[in-house]
Amino acid sequence: MKCKLEDIAEFNPKESIKKGTIAKKVSMDKLQPFCRDIYAYEVTEFKGGTKFKNGDTIMARITPCLENGKVAKVNILDEGEIGFGSTEYIVLRAKPNITDEDFLYYLVCSPLVREPAIKSMVGSSGRQRVQTDVMRQLELEIPSYSEQIKIGKILKSIDDKIEVNNEINKNLAA
Repeated sequence: MKCKLEDIAEFNPKESIKKGTIAKKVSMDKLQPFCRDIYAYEVTEFKGGTKFKNGDTIMARITPCLENGKVAKVNILDEGEIGFGSTEYIVLRAKPNITDEDFLYYLVCSPLVREPAIKSMVGSSGRQRVQTDVMRQLELEIPSYSEQIKIGKILKSIDDKIEVNNEINKNLAA
C-alpha cells in the first residue's frame, strides 16, 4: 500500500523527563555508522534533548552524521525507562498494529528514506539539517503489517548473526 511515512511512524513522540533527573543519554558520538545497536551511553543529568524509549529508531538529522549512517534502534533502556540524546536526532516510533518496529528501523536505514532525507537538507554548509516535514510527507510503498513482521524478523536475524560473529572475532583476537 502506498502511504506517507507519517502514516506509519510517529515523529518525535512526546515523552517526558523532569529536568535534573538522572537518565541514560545517547550522544551522537555513541552511534556507530550503519549499526543497529547502541553500544555506549552515559548516565547523566537531563538538561534537555530528544527523548525516546526502547523500540524507537533514532536518526541523525544533521550533516555529515546522516550521510555516515548514524541510525540506531533503541534497546538499552529498562522497562518503562525514557532515555535522551542529541537535539540533532529525529525519533521515529512504529504505530501499533500498523508498523513493525524492526521493519521501521530497516526502512529508515534504507536508501528509500535516507536518500530523500539527505536531499532535503537545508542550512549553511557543514550544518545542514533534514527537513522533518519533507520526511513526514515522503510517499512509500509499504507491505502489509504481517509482511513487515516477516521482513523485520529476517533482517533482525541477519544483524543478530553479525553481532554474534563480531563477538567471536573479538574473543579470538583477545
